[in-house]
Amino acid sequence: MSRKLSHTSLSPLTILVSLLIVINSESCTNKKTLISNRPNIVLLLADDLGFGELGSYGQNIIKTPELDKLANEGMRFTDFYAGNGVCSPSRSVLLTGKSATHTAIRGNAGFFGDDKWYGTWLDKNTFTLGEMMKGAGYQTGFIGKWHLDNPDSLETWAFGHGFEYAVQEQWKARFDSKREFPPNRLWVNGDKEYVPYNYKNYDCKDALRTDLAFKFLEKKNRDKPFFLFMSYRAPHSFEGPIRDTLLYADQGWPEIERVHAAKITLLDQQVGRLLRKLNDMGDLDNTLILFTSDNGPHGAKAGHDYEFFNSNGDLKGYKRDLYEGGVRVPMIAFWKNKIKDGSSSNHVSAFQDIMPTLAEVAGVSIPAQTNGLSFLPTLLNQDQKNHEFLNWEIQLSGWFQTLPDGGFRQSCRIGDWKGVRYGINSKMELYNLDDDISESNNIALKYPKLVNRMLTIFETNRTEIPGFPYGGVVQNYKSQDKFLLE
Repeated sequence: MSRKLSHTSLSPLTILVSLLIVINSESCTNKKTLISNRPNIVLLLADDLGFGELGSYGQNIIKTPELDKLANEGMRFTDFYAGNGVCSPSRSVLLTGKSATHTAIRGNAGFFGDDKWYGTWLDKNTFTLGEMMKGAGYQTGFIGKWHLDNPDSLETWAFGHGFEYAVQEQWKARFDSKREFPPNRLWVNGDKEYVPYNYKNYDCKDALRTDLAFKFLEKKNRDKPFFLFMSYRAPHSFEGPIRDTLLYADQGWPEIERVHAAKITLLDQQVGRLLRKLNDMGDLDNTLILFTSDNGPHGAKAGHDYEFFNSNGDLKGYKRDLYEGGVRVPMIAFWKNKIKDGSSSNHVSAFQDIMPTLAEVAGVSIPAQTNGLSFLPTLLNQDQKNHEFLNWEIQLSGWFQTLPDGGFRQSCRIGDWKGVRYGINSKMELYNLDDDISESNNIALKYPKLVNRMLTIFETNRTEIPGFPYGGVVQNYKSQDKFLLE
């Protein structure tokens, strides 16, 4: 017996619900497509690499073929600046998108009375680059030197600031430390698990970091983009011994200089390893890569001589300086089929610009906290907005040195003009970088209006924060001596 099918009419509510299901399904599909099509982002940060220590930036002795190739296939920035002249404050600018005079860290140590100088940190509630990228739907990884935390507060470590896979070095707090952190360990997602480092087992510390990066890449979800922040250790003088004793051994250099050159070449090799891994996994073609350095080269008397390899080229100064040599750093950007091969840009930009740039690349709103400008238009050869000015201030630490002028340094760049003042009672120096890149001809007396404008910027374009008073801290002794004598 056959049954005759009857036509059943659908109610308006049924039709509405069905449409919503279809629309929601399409929305989810589009969102997944959007996320999967966005580029991966790899940020590579060297530690104390000078402006002139890569072949693509004029180095003629130290070999850096991998980074030179990256520059030849991407864009080289000629006027890019670190967040500050030393590690912690520079990295603070990078992670928060706030320039040197507005971020919470202005030196490797702040002054908190009773002769106590110690490192400050990004508060657990500070919104960082890691949290921005995680919120944008990226898988986030951080490996290496963080240097922005309270060692006794895990919420301030990289793992607490948006990095789902966070492997970092750690040191104990200078005062009132709650625990010890033995050397040569990389802590994984907190302080319970660590990876030991023995220099006899690796070419360099960054070889171990690269191995750990491979683990992150191999475990990632291929349906989502990733953000990997490699915070390298080289060529910082505190890396410790390296296994390689043959690289550049035939040059007859002092051993400290041979080791310095070897660390840079070994770093270059690790970058090459990472790039090949990305290529083998099929990720390189859809990855934006940025390579830069946290500040200028080491210049202290007891270590590597930054003039031996002409580490800064023609620039004046070195690490902790606010002359060009302390803050102008290499910057290489690679993005296949997006950035023109072998291009260069003299766009003036700095660490605070990385957060807004990556926000635009990731397709999210630029965080309101940043005073940086996205340089994505420069990467894509489009019209670019420019900074009215860039300015820096840094507080030297009185823990291991005297500070007869307060240890307070300031600088400002407006167009091709650069102003520098070391100590608020000192005269402003003024240079025209267009014809005096070495800052050797002070012409402040010829341009009083420009000098006054920069002085106004020094005094008003800043945020007052604990530990880093305007003008610094005058101190005619080393604070550490008082505690060592107790």
